[in-house]
Amino acid sequence: MSESRGNTGLLKLYRESGWTLRRFAQEVNRLGTERGTPLRYREPSVHQWLAGHLPKEAVRPLVLEALSRRLGRPVAFAEAGFPAPPEEETAGTTEGLLALGRQDMDPSRRGVLGVGLFSVALTVPHWQDVVGRMEAIRSGGRQRYGESDVAMVAAMTERISELDDRFGGRHARPMAAAFLVNTVAPYLRADAPESVRRAMMSAAADLCYLTGYMAVDEGLHGLAQRYYVKALELAGAAGDHLTYCTTLRGMSVQAVDLGHGREALRLADAAAAASPQAGPRMRAFLAGQQAHAAARTEDRAGALAYLREAEVAMEKAESRARAFGSYDPSSLLYHVSQVRYELRDVAGSVAALKESDRARQGVFRRARVRHRCTLAERQLELGHLEEACRTWHLALDDYPDVHSGRADDRVRAMTARLRPHLRNRAARQLRERARRLAPAIVTA
Repeated sequence: MSESRGNTGLLKLYRESGWTLRRFAQEVNRLGTERGTPLRYREPSVHQWLAGHLPKEAVRPLVLEALSRRLGRPVAFAEAGFPAPPEEETAGTTEGLLALGRQDMDPSRRGVLGVGLFSVALTVPHWQDVVGRMEAIRSGGRQRYGESDVAMVAAMTERISELDDRFGGRHARPMAAAFLVNTVAPYLRADAPESVRRAMMSAAADLCYLTGYMAVDEGLHGLAQRYYVKALELAGAAGDHLTYCTTLRGMSVQAVDLGHGREALRLADAAAAASPQAGPRMRAFLAGQQAHAAARTEDRAGALAYLREAEVAMEKAESRARAFGSYDPSSLLYHVSQVRYELRDVAGSVAALKESDRARQGVFRRARVRHRCTLAERQLELGHLEEACRTWHLALDDYPDVHSGRADDRVRAMTARLRPHLRNRAARQLRERARRLAPAIVTA
């Protein structure tokens, strides 16, 4: 776009935002820090962008993200007058999955633009856009595979999921990425009967969802979103409603935990709308997330209505078998706690978290660490310092066996919250124990 005309698309968005030049620069700088690449833009730079100068290629996604968060809707490159980046060119699902997995396998390439930045500007494919879309995946390979190969991929995904549940995803995710690149992607390019191909795409979608979930665990939110989108594409091509809805719901969980309530509710509602035949446990799984997202947007009536719906659906669920990410009464109680906390009922939130902890099934150490740390934080918020310390000690019992960025974050937050209370003996003892267990996180 010529300088004489200026960037009319960006200027329109700027006016819609209501920002000053200074505020625009500050928001882009803040996102640079969030991504791990601090920036120091000021008003003259923004003025140049509006006049038609293109921001640096690495900065353009930050400009779009800042505007998207401000306006509450995705802003595309073209709308802002920016050329589409190479990665947005149509490459097909398999090729995109290969590129993503290779990047994740190579530690030296994990700093690729946006790998850690959550984006509300992300384009999420709708079910009707991806269902049955076989041509984007088929490439006429000569290799053939059968039902036993599908079963192998599903079994491998289950084993990786078990490792992630017990120990966190720090070591399991690179293994999942390597499996995607070296084994799963070649199957997607090969020939097989139609029913087997659909089953393989469904299994691949499950693995992409899991890999995205593990990326969230490490705080690599942009990378996680890219895995999630691949999971949506594969699930749609396979006609797999369950994985499609589960992935949208996982994207909503990611958004709400990062404080993006409107985006979280949009994704949770999309997951519910795409699952018309949901049974009671699945309905509880979806409605519980809708309740949390609605509460984050301060929609009290909507949050409580969704919560009641989730509770009724859980009562109707006939089986407690592991399904839908282990959603069970403990998981629902966690959502009850989150809703109460968002609605400023801290004591009610603490009570629900305690009940959730007692009801939790299985050896999910990471969940125990995170949820017990959250419980302790809220106990401290109520002024119950020594009770909070006891809860934090329970979290530290599991912490050495967990390799998780989110668990590290909770321990880091613990030490910050303890700092004003170090005259208390229980607080000092807890901090000293944490320092011995995690000296790289708990500094003197």
